[in-house]
Amino acid sequence: MLEESLKQYQQRINHLLAARIDALPDIEPSLKAAMKHGALIGGKRVRPFLVYAIGDMLGVKLATLDSCAAAVECIHAYSLIHDDLPAMDDDALRRGQPTVHIAFNEATAILAGDALQALAFEIISEPIEDITPSQNLSLVKALANASGYSGMCGGQAMDLNATDKQIELDTLIKLHKLKTGALIRCSVEFAIIAAKINQQERQALLDFADAIGLAFQVQDDVLDIIASTEELGKPQGSDTDSNKSTYPKLLGLEGAQQTAASLIEDALSALAKLPYNSQLIAEFARYIIERRV
Repeated sequence: MLEESLKQYQQRINHLLAARIDALPDIEPSLKAAMKHGALIGGKRVRPFLVYAIGDMLGVKLATLDSCAAAVECIHAYSLIHDDLPAMDDDALRRGQPTVHIAFNEATAILAGDALQALAFEIISEPIEDITPSQNLSLVKALANASGYSGMCGGQAMDLNATDKQIELDTLIKLHKLKTGALIRCSVEFAIIAAKINQQERQALLDFADAIGLAFQVQDDVLDIIASTEELGKPQGSDTDSNKSTYPKLLGLEGAQQTAASLIEDALSALAKLPYNSQLIAEFARYIIERRV
């Protein structure tokens, strides 16, 4: 059930992103090609999956969720393009393919990330089927908060500042709640806004989002140690080589794995409070710490 749904939503978002980028005017073909390379280089499409799967669980039409899924994935794609730059993580491979600054050049990669970020807000600010202007504004604000200083960018800055330093676990948790967790939480929040659910259900879903967002990052840190370069699509041990602050570094490998498992239990407990069929979402939560990529 999960594998089929993941594939279905991956295909849907890939088609949407390709069509949206192809529809842009041919102002500068190399920039457009770089945007497409960065957005369609592959990946699990975790954030669009959450938008679609949770929205569908709450009774929202997939067509209504398309703009939300496309916008959040444009932000994610831009963040990865910039993360890979020499000034940041300096990675030459992403999902087994050349990163954008390697496939094109550094300046084009910066502009491709900038353009994808702008495209995200263009998409999410347009009229959406079954979404009121007030809801639409809430979607824009949620994406801005999750992607800017108070979210992903702030977390990335904390991560860069923590490199080559020993930090406390509380600081590492805060860092990753922003760097990785904020966009995952936003994906869930998009579905919540579109569905107009009550406060109790909203809180349960946000608790779920916070738990899986952190678990996702813990598992990424674990995979940097235990997975191969072929599985990861980038050099194995790159976080260790860069002397980054990670969960295994602070807790040990076994401690990090136990932390990820505990977070997933928290996520499943939050789901159990909901009066919906959350089987698919629960399967996805378990997948977070069972995956090898």
